[in-house]
Amino acid sequence: MEDAGQKDTIFERIGGTPAIDRLVDLFYERMDTMVEAKGIRAMHAADLGPTRDILKRYLSEWTGGPKLYSPEKGHPRLRQRHMHVAIGEEERDAWLTCMRGALEETVSDREAREGLYENMAKLADWMRNQAGNPHDTRGGHH
Repeated sequence: MEDAGQKDTIFERIGGTPAIDRLVDLFYERMDTMVEAKGIRAMHAADLGPTRDILKRYLSEWTGGPKLYSPEKGHPRLRQRHMHVAIGEEERDAWLTCMRGALEETVSDREAREGLYENMAKLADWMRNQAGNPHDTRGGHH
């Protein structure tokens, strides 16, 4: 008998495309409504539709699902693509707060959820382009 925990990818373990879609929708719902996310919400366009679609395609591929991002966008180059906005600890933490809540609501497999969050936290930390002082913009705008 196959152990359900032995599925090949995180994408499969969390529930595939429906789970990614729900995760991203809940993430942006939190970004729209949480006081802690007001700053990062202001960095985004009023219409989150295109951004939602891009994140869904990216996360599908990043978790081992269908390659929906790179055929259209090429290599993610996430840090480079976000360099126009100042991302410090506060922005990283707000993003992760929204994502943690969305993951908790979407992914019932605790091990998969924690592993995915841990990888997202590393990625979010790597995305920072500001020094520890949130008012220091030397590393930001290029």
